[in-house]
Amino acid sequence: MVSSEAAPLAKTGGLADMVGSLPAALRHCGDEPALLIPRYGSIDVKGLRRVFDFLPVHLGPARYDAAIYQAPAEFPFYLVDCPALYARPGIYGESGVDYPDNHIRFAVFARAALAVARRLFQADVLHCHDWQAGLVPAYLRTTFAGDPTFLGVKTLFTVHNLGYQGLFPRGSLAAAGLDASLFRPEGLEFFGSLSYLKGGIALADAVNTVSPTYAKEIQTPEYGFGMDGALRARADALFGILNGVDYREWNPETDVNLPVRYSAGDLDGKRVCKQRLLEECGLPAAAMGRPLVGIVSRLARQKGADLLEGFGSFLAEEDAYLVVVGSGEPEYEEMFRRMAAEFPERVAVRIGFDNGLAHRIEAGADIFLMPSLYEPCGLNQMYSLKYGTVPVVRATGGLDDTIDTGTGFKFQEYGIPAMQEALRTAFQEFANPEAWRETMLRGMAKDFSWKASAAEYSLLYQRLLGRR
Repeated sequence: MVSSEAAPLAKTGGLADMVGSLPAALRHCGDEPALLIPRYGSIDVKGLRRVFDFLPVHLGPARYDAAIYQAPAEFPFYLVDCPALYARPGIYGESGVDYPDNHIRFAVFARAALAVARRLFQADVLHCHDWQAGLVPAYLRTTFAGDPTFLGVKTLFTVHNLGYQGLFPRGSLAAAGLDASLFRPEGLEFFGSLSYLKGGIALADAVNTVSPTYAKEIQTPEYGFGMDGALRARADALFGILNGVDYREWNPETDVNLPVRYSAGDLDGKRVCKQRLLEECGLPAAAMGRPLVGIVSRLARQKGADLLEGFGSFLAEEDAYLVVVGSGEPEYEEMFRRMAAEFPERVAVRIGFDNGLAHRIEAGADIFLMPSLYEPCGLNQMYSLKYGTVPVVRATGGLDDTIDTGTGFKFQEYGIPAMQEALRTAFQEFANPEAWRETMLRGMAKDFSWKASAAEYSLLYQRLLGRR
């Protein structure tokens, strides 16, 4: 498994959660997974074991010297250590600006992955995640096409978010040591640029996304980001497998981040969590009897942040409250700051990442809002169900796959009126405690653990290898 992120060592979003959880679940299916990520500057080598001292990676005439470390885990968890490329404060960039040599950084990573597969862990399947691993299939089909080590080895490429495409100038092809024949529409060429994501889509043996609905959506111009034609061309080898949830971390019965724990059989603790959350965020006690809406999100248009413009006035009209934690695009960070300043008795905002507060919002809020423009899978709506916090979501991607009329509220059209109407419907049900409790309990009974999703991945691996 080749990924630029994996929890708990390197994380910027859901990719890390998925890659950090899936290998352990695959072991229960009888598979033997290993995982490879870069060793970023934020990852301390203390506690890691150096398992390969000298691994030269060649990109044309350039050579990059790397070593391989192994982290403690219940499966082989390898890290590529190349300080010249990865020992930096950020993963992809700093202060919102990508590192200018990302095309080299992740080309070296892809080549290092193949070296690890040759020397340390000979795999049947190379499972590559997002554009940062998109060159693995490209190198296999060109540079390493005649290498007996990889005879019969198959590749699976997982698209976590089609909006991030790994785009670079055409000249990057030579710098990455890629065969010139790959610069074509059936390869890595994308409207005159080089796309590492396109390489994975076009050249892997199979492609999947992280929810069934998103697999269909990305084959349309509306959601395809220009890649819809390439994806339709791979329709026979394109699959949608819903991400799972790690209930070891996200479970109100065991969550160490909560002031008190609770379960479907005893919901008293959830009320205490709401009370403590209001105190922590400086919201009035009067909010206890009214709907408290929670948002834990990257503050970006993809996540529907633009639909929250003027949301403070809506909350005042409906006598509802809001607590937000997240960071993202400066204009939306400022929008939420203004909202909190204008409605301090109704809106609490924490700009930045606070994992503990994220857990307490999941537990203490009554409603969890996810009005995404598009959502490949989404995890917070599944966390919310487990915590008895009723989701209000836009019916797109994984949000549409995981929320139904018995467990939450959905709206179709992307717009403020549709979102507010769905919230009003939820507020009306909140006023009926018995009906609201039934909705909470139906959600808490849902099981989105990795067991089912891992079984689907395991079956897909077997199909690729011709064993099913």
